[in-house]
Amino acid sequence: MTISSSLNAGVAGLAANASRLATISDNIANSATYGYKRAEADFSSLVIESGQGTYSAGGVRVSTQRLIDQPGALATTNNPTDLAVRGRGFLPVTTASSLLSQTGDYPLFLATTGSFRTDADGFLRTSAGVTLMGWPADPDGTIPTFPRDTGDGLEPVQINVNQFTSEPTTRIALGVNLPATETEFGSSGNPLELSVEYFDNLGTSQSINIEFSPTVPGAPGLSNEWTMTLTDSASGGAVIGEYTLTFDDTRGSGGTLAGVAVGATGGAYDPATGNFTVNVAGGPIDINIGSVGSGQGLTQLSDSFAPTSISKDGSPVGNLISVEVDANGFVRANFDIGITRTIYQIPLIDLPNPNGLIAEDNQTYRTSNDSGTFFLWDAADGPTGDIVGFALEESATDVAGELTQLIQTQRAYSSNAKVIQTVDEMLQETTNIKR
Repeated sequence: MTISSSLNAGVAGLAANASRLATISDNIANSATYGYKRAEADFSSLVIESGQGTYSAGGVRVSTQRLIDQPGALATTNNPTDLAVRGRGFLPVTTASSLLSQTGDYPLFLATTGSFRTDADGFLRTSAGVTLMGWPADPDGTIPTFPRDTGDGLEPVQINVNQFTSEPTTRIALGVNLPATETEFGSSGNPLELSVEYFDNLGTSQSINIEFSPTVPGAPGLSNEWTMTLTDSASGGAVIGEYTLTFDDTRGSGGTLAGVAVGATGGAYDPATGNFTVNVAGGPIDINIGSVGSGQGLTQLSDSFAPTSISKDGSPVGNLISVEVDANGFVRANFDIGITRTIYQIPLIDLPNPNGLIAEDNQTYRTSNDSGTFFLWDAADGPTGDIVGFALEESATDVAGELTQLIQTQRAYSSNAKVIQTVDEMLQETTNIKR
């Protein structure tokens, strides 16, 4: 009956607008919630075929969805581990309950932002328990190869705030001037000594002691020749290198290295690069004394013994002072000795249909058949954006727009209620015919 169908249409309109009102109220309630994605109610007409000159009202159907692919603005903070995705992609996260279970099974959830801070166990998680996940780095700071189509390689990011680190010395560059007068006939021939500090594999300070012994000629003149002997303090003073140095005294090249001959110990000297390798107790160290004829490194000028420049890598034991996440998702630990070490990499998750994700509490999502299969990208690579530290993504709710829709929904709800009232009056009139 046409009147009955009108009543059904009015009821359907009330239900649809009630659903729309629910999405609007949710959006307004979360207008200050970081990472919130607004929900939207879409109406579609329900048509029932009419025939024989009659028409039956089908009413309206409502479907709701969350617009996860619409980003909010980024707000700056003072916490380096406040993270937000700028562009496409999601951060991999898991739940605090999975950490407490200690089963090693971490369900994968997705988030676009989070204020992560270390808890009592050093895990980076939000106040709601959302825990950041990433790929752990090897001790040397490199990231192993992990599968990209599964989250099996991801682990909760754990920061050891009491962590120590050191870096062994692998390279030393020597810049020393040797006095030419010491190779002159009649000089004392006393050796000149130089101690160069290095750090072993445990961060302990050791030293390579270098002795420069001049060759004194037996007749008037200059020999321009020195014997360089290197010993290692960590090896009990054992000799690790012996080299005979010859210097040029010709016009335009005076004082530069003319040749280096290797003695009984030590690695071969490369005249093009000026490098040779010696083996200390902890492993090999490359030492650069300057290439032949370059005037860099070792020189023989004037009559003063002077180390002009000594540089090396490596560091002693240092304490962790801060942690930051760069735009490419690398979690870097900063130590008080001035070094930085990569400890995790945070990939970004991308999938074909972000709006097909299933929304969970605390602005997290999980995959579904509608969202499609996911892939783990390096941040700022492929279709994904980058990761911004010291930032949080604000709510995607536009309060002004929501209030406007609230007025429209209220008017539509009132209109549908009027339809029901009108149908009720018409049915009452029909009932009154029998009186």
